[in-house]
Amino acid sequence: MLNEWQQRDLKYIWHPCSQMKDYEELPPIVIEKGQGVWLYDIEGNRYLDAISSWWTNLFGHCNYRLNIALKTQVDKLEHVIFANFSHKPAIELSQKLVKITPKGLEKVFFSDDGSTSVEVALKMSFQYHQQKGNYTKLKFACFTNSYHGETLGALSVGSIDLYSKIYKPIMKESIKIQGPDCFRCKYHKTRYSCNVECFEEVEKVLEKYHKEICAVIIEPIIQCAGGMKIYPPKFLKLLREACTSYDVHLIADEIAVGFGRTGKMFACEHAEITPDFLCLSKGLTAGYMPLAVTLTTQEIFDSFYADYAELKAFLHSHSYTGNPLACAVALESLKIFEEYNVLKKINKKATYLEELARETFENHRFVGEYRQFGFIGAIELVEDKATKKKFGWRKRVGYHIYKIALKKGLLIRPLGNVIYFMPPFVIEKDEIDFMINSTLEAINQFFGL
Repeated sequence: MLNEWQQRDLKYIWHPCSQMKDYEELPPIVIEKGQGVWLYDIEGNRYLDAISSWWTNLFGHCNYRLNIALKTQVDKLEHVIFANFSHKPAIELSQKLVKITPKGLEKVFFSDDGSTSVEVALKMSFQYHQQKGNYTKLKFACFTNSYHGETLGALSVGSIDLYSKIYKPIMKESIKIQGPDCFRCKYHKTRYSCNVECFEEVEKVLEKYHKEICAVIIEPIIQCAGGMKIYPPKFLKLLREACTSYDVHLIADEIAVGFGRTGKMFACEHAEITPDFLCLSKGLTAGYMPLAVTLTTQEIFDSFYADYAELKAFLHSHSYTGNPLACAVALESLKIFEEYNVLKKINKKATYLEELARETFENHRFVGEYRQFGFIGAIELVEDKATKKKFGWRKRVGYHIYKIALKKGLLIRPLGNVIYFMPPFVIEKDEIDFMINSTLEAINQFFGL
């Protein structure tokens, strides 16, 4: 029987990334409150949030310091137009972001979510080249299996048909580059010992199409929505060199992997590179408020700086640009990183997670691979371990395991046949144990083991 809140939800709400008919079998879980890594529903059940509520939450639900920062700011200023006006939280946050991001990123453009931060980077890159007289540069290049958001521009530079196929008639055409797939490497290498042979695919495309390409966009180190596919940092380093050589911008989409997820503040640091554009959101406000930024270089900014009559201004905007409440929370989150040596603690917990997960899953009959980078781990389920044969998508293996896990008090929303772990940084060892053990139980229960 549905409770009153579930009935009202289903009467009025259209949920994202869902087939609403599924809700007949699995009605919405109405959450009453959150604390740390736990979510509590209105019926008293609790769930360990192993995915940080879509990869956003860093320091736990209802974090005391972040709550105070938000409450303090709301008594000062809730919002103000960001054209010709500004405010202290945005100024301080911008200064801090320039300080901690890769060297050379000196300008911060605010927006509201990850998709929009990608749109901003795409538009800036395109307009830059047009204003520089590079009139043949009309396209963008992206990687197979990539995902950069749901707006039309962001979908156009993604490559997962599940999200984009139906919209292709109204999307902008992009150039697709074969992306790295270390689990099923066609060169029969491993991500730990290869010479990035797969980069030859990038070289071929850039050599052929560089005069048409404004920018290449990539998810640094981990392709997240595409199944948490991890590739070597050297691939990213070679991409930076190639983009520079061919006068093509490099857009780094760190919306999911930024702010400590990979063990460093930003994934680009593993390759010691600076992109031309860095897109950030999700963890920017530690899961509290919608906010995104696109950082870029002084050289790109200067190409837009001119007398009004030259019509070179960048005219992208939205009503809640640089919202003070979101900026205040983001600032407090960065202070927590500094004051509590968070990165060191993350890496210590990541080591524990990896050791336990490998011990638990690597010899499992239906686990093709357990992979991890920083504090992001993923289990790829396969029908046949020897051949790495995938389960058919119609079987919805991951989804059924997800439903079983919910009954055990664990939230693990899968990506097809991939179950992943991206918990809040405040998770403790006993909670990691619960997360791993409950996942194993759910997998075994589904397969009847």
